[in-house]
Amino acid sequence: MVSRKHKRAAIYKKLQLLRSITNSRGHSKTSIILDASKYIEDLKRKIDVMNHQDIATAEDTDIQASLPLRLRVEAQEKGFLIEVVAERSCCGLLVYILEAFEELGLDVRQARVSCSDSFHLEAIADKDSHGPDDDDQIDAKVVKQAVLQAIQNWSEISEQK
Repeated sequence: MVSRKHKRAAIYKKLQLLRSITNSRGHSKTSIILDASKYIEDLKRKIDVMNHQDIATAEDTDIQASLPLRLRVEAQEKGFLIEVVAERSCCGLLVYILEAFEELGLDVRQARVSCSDSFHLEAIADKDSHGPDDDDQIDAKVVKQAVLQAIQNWSEISEQK
């Protein structure tokens, strides 16, 4: 009899711990477990998003030493989502990035750019459908490297000024 009470007490404590960790408002075992399951699924989604975000690090390039930035290139169904964020305004950087897109044969379908206090570019680009090399497949890594090279080129030129 005593061991059953200990088991129940242990299970109750564990359920209350699970309830507090998952911010569950449920009172029954079933609702606490369902809330925990939803919480776990939400965490999995967040991890997937973080894993799929390709953020440029200092290992990728020397640029970050002189220009702290974040670069994300994400493959989408018909192209790429490219996001470049720098902590300061980068006069002329947009031209270099657009030239890199052109060299890759990417058409910018939609873009938002801000260059006032900081630099923020968010663009959706896809492969030029009337280009001569339609058979060439480019992936997010190629686009990322091209944008990083454009940023590096801009950085070198802007340092000379």
